[in-house]
Amino acid sequence: MSGIITVGLDGTDHAAAAADWAAREAERRGSSLRLVHAWVWRSTDVVYVGDRTAEERWVRNMLHEARSRVVGQHPAMDVTTELLGEDPVPALLAEAARADMLVLGSRGYGTLTGYLIGSVSLKVLRQAAGPVVMVGKPNPGAPQQATEVMVGVEPGQIGDSVLEFAFSAAAERGATLRAVHAWSIPTALAWSPGSLYLVDEANGLEQINREILADTLKPWRDKYPQVEVIEHFEIGSASEVLLSNSARADLVVVGRRSHEEGLRRLGPVTHAVLHHATAPVAVVPHDCPPR
Repeated sequence: MSGIITVGLDGTDHAAAAADWAAREAERRGSSLRLVHAWVWRSTDVVYVGDRTAEERWVRNMLHEARSRVVGQHPAMDVTTELLGEDPVPALLAEAARADMLVLGSRGYGTLTGYLIGSVSLKVLRQAAGPVVMVGKPNPGAPQQATEVMVGVEPGQIGDSVLEFAFSAAAERGATLRAVHAWSIPTALAWSPGSLYLVDEANGLEQINREILADTLKPWRDKYPQVEVIEHFEIGSASEVLLSNSARADLVVVGRRSHEEGLRRLGPVTHAVLHHATAPVAVVPHDCPPR
């Protein structure tokens, strides 16, 4: 572990919320906090107003104010800032590779559209070598004292790094870990009543899936005996099951596959959770190296 949590800032309210969340996380872990902003001056920029000197002054002031706010709330924390002279995506990918986690702000949420994630964040989420946590502005309707970390589990397909991150996060919080496995009846069995009957006679599909989930979690229960684990087993689509239970969570952890051809993408479940969950969402690559 690097002992560093990095936050990408852009001067918006949702980035400030991400910094506040990351500071609390750093305090729990005894980590240092790094606040960064990636900026390359271009004369055609419409985001900033003024000449190069004025724009750079605005960026540095934004970083300084963010640091002052965090230090005011966490005076003993080691907080550093850096202006990265590079385009945002490669700069943030480099930060994600060397930090324990990269924290970014989402743009907000609505009853119809859900979370709105910017193009930079989506590119970083698809390609980052380490965990990326998306944090939205506080939801007034969310529980004030959420006491769970929730992780989506795909037995046989989830990487160890995802469960390592989830169990570690629960241990740091003293929280319960809710391991959610959504399942459905295989299409072949649904169209073959005789086969379905034979499977049901041999303890049934539900019991088989429960045993697979228990076997998947056992090594992590042994490694983190202090973490209370709820094995949440529910029939339905994974995205619907995760979202319907996310309101009680302080953090939702999902995995991201890396494909052999080198193309990285967000799966439909991860994409749905990122856009609609009201809790912060950690996206952890299945092949993420130990942190």
